[in-house]
Amino acid sequence: MLYRRFGKTDEMVSILGFGCMRLPLISKNDPTSIDEKKSTDLIRFAIDQGVNYIDTAYPYHGKGMRSGGQSEPFLAKVLKDGYRDKVKLATKLPSWLIKTREDMDKYLNDQLKRLETDHIDFYLLHALNKDVWNNLKKNGVDEFLDSALKDGRIKYAGFSFHDKLDAFKEIADYYNWSFCQIQYNYLDENFQAGKEGLRYASKKDFGITIMEPLRGGKLVNSLPGEAKIILNKANNERTLPEWALKWVWNHPEVSVVLSGMNDMSQVVENIKIANNAAPNSMTEDEFNAIDEVKDIVKQKTKVNCTACEYCMPCPVGVNISGCFSAYNDHYIFNMDKLESAYNRLTYSQKASNCRQCGKCESHCPQKIEIRKKLKKVKTLFE
Repeated sequence: MLYRRFGKTDEMVSILGFGCMRLPLISKNDPTSIDEKKSTDLIRFAIDQGVNYIDTAYPYHGKGMRSGGQSEPFLAKVLKDGYRDKVKLATKLPSWLIKTREDMDKYLNDQLKRLETDHIDFYLLHALNKDVWNNLKKNGVDEFLDSALKDGRIKYAGFSFHDKLDAFKEIADYYNWSFCQIQYNYLDENFQAGKEGLRYASKKDFGITIMEPLRGGKLVNSLPGEAKIILNKANNERTLPEWALKWVWNHPEVSVVLSGMNDMSQVVENIKIANNAAPNSMTEDEFNAIDEVKDIVKQKTKVNCTACEYCMPCPVGVNISGCFSAYNDHYIFNMDKLESAYNRLTYSQKASNCRQCGKCESHCPQKIEIRKKLKKVKTLFE
């Protein structure tokens, strides 16, 4: 296993981290039904092979974002028998549930009990966007972090991020963070914080954790056939996960890449890849192959939406970028209409609720004909 310095913390972390959001289930219809035997075997095997960064969060493997899931208490069991001492444990404050300063202590203290530990190594404010961040600031989040660091409940403070680049920079500048977590893969190079955010965090000497390196598995399970041919031609011994993971690990700014592994074959393969993933090791020909794949995806993209959300909020609640994301995925990754993320949108968020007011189009920097495109989304999915 290769290790990298985790920014200003000077901790050495395995470049592969185990994400505990998508553990094997006994019942696919019940996210709380973790297959504890199988999941324990996966996580402990990874730790035995040198993985020392374990990531979870308050709602993981729960029935919604407003209650505690089963991932944290399950990990308490996994990390018995000396395994807690072998790892750096990361979990996250449910930022969207915070209404008072006291709530922050309440959730952290509850998480310490759920995880059966006296401290969290890497504690993140979860899924920050501008609105959530402003609420946390209003309720004294900096004093909370100072307090939790001082009394030893957390060792290092960081945040995970889901918003635009300007919000990322504002948050990064506000507090003396030790690390951050962002989404990054070869298709999302300029999405949310993106490459510029990666470099911005690196200049601040943040430890940098990457989520969604395989874009939720789409870069492995749903890549267009012509894209697979290009990658196979460039290197027929390299698997699709290896292409995606090595592209992320090629960036020297990256400390650790999270993978939500739910099968032993995935754990074994990812560890094998991580044992040979040095920074700045990709060749020009390999980068050219990735660029060709990006071009194919761009050609299949029906709506050039960057999810900047300048069009939001919609007066009637349509989730415009969510609609377009599902629409694009259908054509790029051959996603089945019934299995699409579109079906996870609530009724009020769907394209059919558009009232053609046009307010969104006046704010769109991409000059997308949003009303016309939403009609196409409606025709496809509804």
